[in-house]
Amino acid sequence: MIAEASRTLGNEDLIDRRVLVVDDDPTVSEVVAEYLRSAGFVVDRVGDGYEAIEAEARISPDLIVLDRMLPGIDGIEACRRIRRTSATPIILLTALGSEEERIRGFEAGADDYLTKPFSPRELVLRVQSVLRRSLGEYAPESALDRGPFHIDPAARVAMMNGRLLPLTVREFDLLSFLVKHPRQAFSREELLTAVWGWTYGDLSTVTVHVRRLREKIEPDSTQPTLLATVWGVGYRLDIGEDADELA
Repeated sequence: MIAEASRTLGNEDLIDRRVLVVDDDPTVSEVVAEYLRSAGFVVDRVGDGYEAIEAEARISPDLIVLDRMLPGIDGIEACRRIRRTSATPIILLTALGSEEERIRGFEAGADDYLTKPFSPRELVLRVQSVLRRSLGEYAPESALDRGPFHIDPAARVAMMNGRLLPLTVREFDLLSFLVKHPRQAFSREELLTAVWGWTYGDLSTVTVHVRRLREKIEPDSTQPTLLATVWGVGYRLDIGEDADELA
């Protein structure tokens, strides 16, 4: 369903990428940092939400691992404030595993989440997965013009009617996939596999990202005309096959 790239980023391509770890528990922070360093990442650590915002602006990390419960301002608010100026990928760590809590994280702009207690090895895999996408895992693909959209996978740029769309990593991946497959209905399970690369997971992940994407591409996100809900199935992007159909 996804076009094969001529080259896929491997772990060696992620060596020396900078990860900012934000956690007020020094034990958790150090364990996470050590596992990430062992995988070849450069790691910076801070302990509260205000420091996270300052560090993101100062060092421009390639990815942020952000704890939900922080002193000062919590991880949700820190994520929301970072998203005002940055598309840096964010993985949210949370001890609150309810669906509502995960939805709050995604609505704040998180790209992925991991529920505590978690395996540090799984966190490393999540970091690698999110980074590959943010760095252009499918970069060899050509730019695509379809309907009102221009998608450039190499530059990680999405435009609509000539206007740059401020998308997070997962929002870009979701829009890019749907633009490549116009007028095709996909279930949430299919999108979770195609866009996130997960064979199982919380389907609300897809729901929230569809909602956030609609807020950026629809004139009225409450009455979508482009990214339609197909009742009993999932979602469909209603644009033409040719670039000039809905431009």
